[in-house]
Amino acid sequence: PWFEFFFWLPLPLLGFAPWTLYVAFGFNLIYQFYVHTELVTKLPRPVEYVFNTPSHHRVHHGSDPEYLDKNYGGILIVWDRLFGSFTEERQRPTYGLTKKVETYNLLKLQYGDYVEIVRDVRSAHGFRDKLGYLFGPPGWTPADHSEPEQTVLPRR
Repeated sequence: PWFEFFFWLPLPLLGFAPWTLYVAFGFNLIYQFYVHTELVTKLPRPVEYVFNTPSHHRVHHGSDPEYLDKNYGGILIVWDRLFGSFTEERQRPTYGLTKKVETYNLLKLQYGDYVEIVRDVRSAHGFRDKLGYLFGPPGWTPADHSEPEQTVLPRR
């Protein structure tokens, strides 16, 4: 959340009045209270198709393998549908992280995975692997780099 500033920064430079950014940010923040409720199950189909709903957002917070890296939309879910990151809620998600947290250090909790990504990118063998670490799904690792088995040809 500390980096949200950089996502909003270009808007005043593009001519948006600062007050419009505050209104948009405020509206988004209020909407987030609604999508975090457990009281709403499913809404009418047209609403579910266009907007991020509590059902869609529960998927976003799920640690189940089929829910990882899904449903990023803040208010509109159509972007996830367009870019292939949408998944319907099939069963109640298991909330939480995919690995055990071993620290209470706020900086390590917030940025530790980014440090690991930087380490992985620096130690990657090729450009394709570097891109994989940066843009691949969570837990991505490169294909095995071991030498292919040598085929021994029979002597004549």
